[in-house]
Amino acid sequence: MALLSLKLWELTDLAGPVLIILLVQTVVMVLYAYFVTFRIMGKDYDAAVLAAGHCGFGMGATPTAIANMQAITDRYLPSHKAFLIVPMVGAFFVDIVNAAVLQIFTQLPFLQ
Repeated sequence: MALLSLKLWELTDLAGPVLIILLVQTVVMVLYAYFVTFRIMGKDYDAAVLAAGHCGFGMGATPTAIANMQAITDRYLPSHKAFLIVPMVGAFFVDIVNAAVLQIFTQLPFLQ
């Protein structure tokens, strides 16, 4: 119901800033995945698939990460390590950390 009543023509002024934010987020995510994730995970094929999954996770959610990894493994070799790590972290670990962070920030006195 909320989407039906949304007046998209009123949001056209935000298209430029949103596009800039998206471009900056993409560049930062690619640089972080290459210089941090790929190197920490061992600079091998599994690390490359994990970095692709990290890019998908950083730009969307766990299904995007799985789609990124599947695109690479369909063309090259399978990576059992990446398909084990990314869904577990994306589905389980992030939810626990998110709950803890929300609890901490809701307890801060200057936010109330």
